[in-house]
Amino acid sequence: MTGSGQIWYNRLKWTILLENAPNLAALCVGIRPSPRAVCDLKAMTTHAAVILAAGKGTRMNSRIPKVLHRVCGIEMVCLVEEAARQAGLAPIAVVVPHESQQIETAIGPGVCYVTQTEQLGTGHAVLQAEGQVEAADNILVMYGDVPLVNAETLKRMMRLHDDTEACITLLTSTLVNPEGLGRIVRDRSGAIKAIVEEEYADDDTRSIREINSGFYCFRARWLWKHLNGISPSQKGEVFLTDLVALAVQQGMTVESVLSADAYETIGVNNRIQLAEAEAVMRQRIRERWMINGVSMPDPSSVYIDHTVELGEDTVILPNSHITGQSHIGEACKIGPNSVISDSILGKGCEVISSVIRDSHLEDNVDVGPFSHIRGGSHLEQGVHVGTSAEVKSSRLGRDTKMGHFSYMGDAHLGTNVNIGAGAITCNFDGEKKNKTRIGDDVFISCDTMLIAPIKLGDRSATGAGAVVTKDVAPDSLVVGMPARKVPRKPKSDP
Repeated sequence: MTGSGQIWYNRLKWTILLENAPNLAALCVGIRPSPRAVCDLKAMTTHAAVILAAGKGTRMNSRIPKVLHRVCGIEMVCLVEEAARQAGLAPIAVVVPHESQQIETAIGPGVCYVTQTEQLGTGHAVLQAEGQVEAADNILVMYGDVPLVNAETLKRMMRLHDDTEACITLLTSTLVNPEGLGRIVRDRSGAIKAIVEEEYADDDTRSIREINSGFYCFRARWLWKHLNGISPSQKGEVFLTDLVALAVQQGMTVESVLSADAYETIGVNNRIQLAEAEAVMRQRIRERWMINGVSMPDPSSVYIDHTVELGEDTVILPNSHITGQSHIGEACKIGPNSVISDSILGKGCEVISSVIRDSHLEDNVDVGPFSHIRGGSHLEQGVHVGTSAEVKSSRLGRDTKMGHFSYMGDAHLGTNVNIGAGAITCNFDGEKKNKTRIGDDVFISCDTMLIAPIKLGDRSATGAGAVVTKDVAPDSLVVGMPARKVPRKPKSDP
């Protein structure tokens, strides 16, 4: 068969294979694909990630593993794993030290964990992961203490690596101060010759501004074939940087991607660098939200965690902190001097110089100034909490008004309740927390003490300074200490 008939036959044969083969590689033996099929096969190359997270991090002077120190509310290694996942890398293997339960708990399922029992260099660490990623065509090596790396940069690395059929593709960067970092040495044509660590560099090499970030994309077959053959250093360590010189000697293609953001290659080795990474990440977060419709009159004084969600037309005023799994709705006003932690706020809420923790505020709730909404609280639509008030593990019904210097703990309030200044629930009897239940349209006067457990019926009321020790029936008025029922004056006609 020749000519157009052969071309038609080849296309038909490859169409059948591509549509029906569960394992294309197994069916390709002995078959010469058409040019289009080659492109399809190339697009199907897989990229796995190996994240190195077994370093001791002694310069952190901490009992916490280095990669678990947080940047904008998330552990560094989790930020790296997230970037790998967003870039489409799979599988992801994380190399961890002995006794790595903390790291595995932080990252969670969905990745493979391999243990490096001895700290014998980056090359040795990657070798530990071979069994978990051996099916991949390419291996992208990442570091768990480089928290600012961007998923788009990783995608650029993989695209260039595939397009050029490189043996190794490096991520490089040009920093203002490259002190202590390995320099990228190139020949006159611009091709990479080697990576020279600063301690072995001469003055000319130290003047080079382009540094090695430590992120590499390797052709997997070449990597596993040669990694075991790398000679260890005097300390017995095997380093990935030696593979670059080896590839150059063999005439293999070594490519590089220059990071568009010099900061994303910053490694964290001490608390100073941790603070620097935090500052960069916070600026990224603030800029992202301002672009998406959130106002910040003084951005540098606002702190927003990586996991926070903010609605359009919300305003974040100076010295406000929004952390954890917080979700703020549209058209809210936060601050100044407010802290929102792991809380949900609906639309149109206002929080002035107050603290909200582990709580839920529905639409149009206002709090503060100087108030504290503690864990497990739920404020329904239209609730008002005034100055220097506290709510703990309580639900305040729709349109309830809680005045200043008041405390509601372990309480359930109905709709349209009035809590006067100085009114409190006495919820702790010295042994356990007791519940207070307040019905709809209840009026609690100033300085009322509600001795839990207790229940106040709908439309009931207390007099100023009442100490309520017994349940109050609906439509009743109680006064005094201890509170007693008295007749209520009928409301005068308007």
